[in-house]
Amino acid sequence: MGQEKPLGVHCILELFGCPSELLDDLNFIERAIEEGSKAARSSLIHITSHKFSPQGVTAVGLLAESHLSVHTWPERNYAAVDIFTCGERTQPEHACELLVQLFQPKQYSLLVLSRGWQGESPRIEKHRVEEAELCPVRG
Repeated sequence: MGQEKPLGVHCILELFGCPSELLDDLNFIERAIEEGSKAARSSLIHITSHKFSPQGVTAVGLLAESHLSVHTWPERNYAAVDIFTCGERTQPEHACELLVQLFQPKQYSLLVLSRGWQGESPRIEKHRVEEAELCPVRG
């Protein structure tokens, strides 16, 4: 028999129409991972990142509970975010909510998967957001 609860939650967040200057800012991406980790109630161990030439960033936050990664394509105003956390204390969906505010997409989609459990099918949450609803990032 399977477990009564999933081992973890895996969020796949697609961010479309983000300001390209945010997507090409390595410091911004690293701060977003730090803040996202806090919002998820996870323990950030280390961030590793790389700034591509001429543009784009890949950054991964190693969490005690798994990982939070961000991959950006500024030329397409697109970011791919992946958050996997295990344990009952973490809340990766809260990190996704915060990251939507920080990255300021015009549109986003969120796929939420239960991991390590056969009791629930993935649920897909799609949202359309207007720019006016988003809070700009402040230093």
